[in-house]
Amino acid sequence: MKITKICCIGAGYVGGPTMAVIAKKNPHIKVTIVDINAERIAAWNDKDLSKLPIYEPGLAEIVEETRGRNLFFSTEIDKTIKESEMIFISVNTPTKTYGKGKGMAADLKYVELCARNIAEVATTDKIVVEKSTLPVRTAQAIKSILHNTGSDVKFDILSNPEFLAEGTAVQDLLNPDRVLIGGESEEAIESLANVYGSWVSQDRILRTNVWSSELSKLTANAFLAQRISSINAISELCEHTEANVNEVAKAIGMDSRIGPKFLNASIGFGGSCFQKDILNLVYIARSYNLQAVADYWEQVIILNDHQKRRFSDHLISTLYNTVSGKKIAMLGWAFKKDTNDTRESAAIYVADHLLNEQANIAVYDPKVNDKKVQADLNYLNTRTEEENKDLVQSYNDPYEVTKDAHAVAIMTEWDEFKTYDWKKIYNHMKKPAFIFDGRNILDKTEMEKIGFEYSSIGK
Repeated sequence: MKITKICCIGAGYVGGPTMAVIAKKNPHIKVTIVDINAERIAAWNDKDLSKLPIYEPGLAEIVEETRGRNLFFSTEIDKTIKESEMIFISVNTPTKTYGKGKGMAADLKYVELCARNIAEVATTDKIVVEKSTLPVRTAQAIKSILHNTGSDVKFDILSNPEFLAEGTAVQDLLNPDRVLIGGESEEAIESLANVYGSWVSQDRILRTNVWSSELSKLTANAFLAQRISSINAISELCEHTEANVNEVAKAIGMDSRIGPKFLNASIGFGGSCFQKDILNLVYIARSYNLQAVADYWEQVIILNDHQKRRFSDHLISTLYNTVSGKKIAMLGWAFKKDTNDTRESAAIYVADHLLNEQANIAVYDPKVNDKKVQADLNYLNTRTEEENKDLVQSYNDPYEVTKDAHAVAIMTEWDEFKTYDWKKIYNHMKKPAFIFDGRNILDKTEMEKIGFEYSSIGK
């Protein structure tokens, strides 16, 4: 099938950047991103590119180049589905908060709603592409819904998982390690391969069956998260010996069988994928009664939660076992640098723990506003919205956020934090002035020379 029109359902962190790059590299294809959230679509269409709902380095420039030419953002879902030959499903698949599989299984209600919507309005043959991170055998459910519509429309289902790292998503799309396409129809697979083939060499486009494609995505994220938990487990051991976790990581990372990536000890991983995908893997293993497999992968999550709790416990014990009424300045709220995504950010859980101890939290993040900080804390339902508002304040200036603070906690590895006038920050803090470096980005000797009481991970 020759593709001239693509529809992407979901204008989020995956759909937005992916479709922008596809539009850039395929000027002959009309790409329309649709979403029921009118406010989000309006933000994508805003003339002020700084107001795009997603921050990714390089994304605004591509949107500026393609928007209105062959990239469009719309709330007209039915119309766009009807006129497109290829439809990407790129909606949220959060972990279930209710019923069977609560806290582990992926909630597929949005995916099913998409499938039913496509089945309802489609009048011509469609290629439907799973882009959301989904549990194994989801394609079978989508196929069942689409093939039982009672119409003569032919639907081909493909799995095309994303392997993007937030903060480098545009570069990951422009220069992917691989593009994975799983499906049954060779013709449908080649239609999608041709879209990517306009800028990705064919040897990097892998063709598999649907199940392998779906499981590969979950497995890739599980392996990456496992590396982080592994080095974090060693970081705690380093703190009780005279080892330095950075030196250990460098030594093992030079082993070609291991490699250096994802070996930075920190406060723990966050983001929308790692925890969700591992929990999904655990749930699938348990559903097949593979308890040893489930227990193995669950330990990655347990260690990650332990690392966050350990950080906040250390902060409290260092501040003389009480943070009640003390101002704790948190630098960073996003789960990693170069993104405004806060999903499962370590900062949320550390702040929540400190708030339980009646601390006053002051937050500065270059890309996250107060509305998002409050929403993240309110989502936990630990205390009332009014209490969160009273105890947590966001600032637009790093020097204001640290003024009169008892301690600074570095939660995100933003590059700008390294360039601050730390002497100036020290002068305006309560004494003794503490720094808890959850990302190991500052120089211990330099900070202690200024006068700080400095703590980091794994040293």
